Amino acid sequence: MTYLESIVIGVVEGFTEFLPISSTGHMIVVEHWLGIAQSDLTKAYDVIIQFAAILAVMLIYRQKLSPRKIGLWSKLFLAFLPLGIVGFLLRHQVKALFSVEVVAWMFIIGGVVFLIVEYFYREEAGERTTEVEAVSWRQALAIGVAQIFSLIPGTSRAGATIIGGLLAGLDRKTSAEFSFLLAIPVMAAVSGYDLLKHYHDFADAQWGPYLLGFVVAFVVAWLTIKLFLAFLSRFTFVPFGIYRILFGAYLLWALG
Repeated sequence: MTYLESIVIGVVEGFTEFLPISSTGHMIVVEHWLGIAQSDLTKAYDVIIQFAAILAVMLIYRQKLSPRKIGLWSKLFLAFLPLGIVGFLLRHQVKALFSVEVVAWMFIIGGVVFLIVEYFYREEAGERTTEVEAVSWRQALAIGVAQIFSLIPGTSRAGATIIGGLLAGLDRKTSAEFSFLLAIPVMAAVSGYDLLKHYHDFADAQWGPYLLGFVVAFVVAWLTIKLFLAFLSRFTFVPFGIYRILFGAYLLWALG
């Protein structure tokens, strides 16, 4: 992997991981465009930049990593369980879905779902959960079940959990923040599993591009989270729904 490729992929991972537009989908498409073949080294690099994204969200929400927040993390663990169980049982079937065509269709379907949910969304005072610490066990489980859909490439883990949060009664900001925090156990489990599988590949790696990609992914992820929360204080998820539909349609057109 060249330095330029590591920068591009680092930017894509950092920018898309916490937005409801599917980081996995964008990574598949970008690597396809760059002509990067899926190999053990590529998968090892993906592990590196995913850890960078985890580090970014942990830095921003470091105050919520305290043992005093055990109630919140117990609910986050509950929300993690459905994906952890189903993902492990169907891991081979999920890998078979990794294609640009599947990504394109899930972009479109996810975009339509966002537009429908936003159309019916109401934020009357006192009727929605406005703090992540106030998320109930029922709401956490509902978000966890919704997250299962993110196993399909192009769906978006962030998108699935945010939609789940909105439908469960969270407001936009709280849905996004719960999604960010839920990414920590999810990505740690996925990245840790991949690291155990591909740790021997790091011995043959050129560490320069890896380290550069790590730094790029960390900085971009940190900025993206900050800007995304500022965006949600003034706007809705409609632009993301429109983007998903247009990008998915473009991918289908490009595939011919």
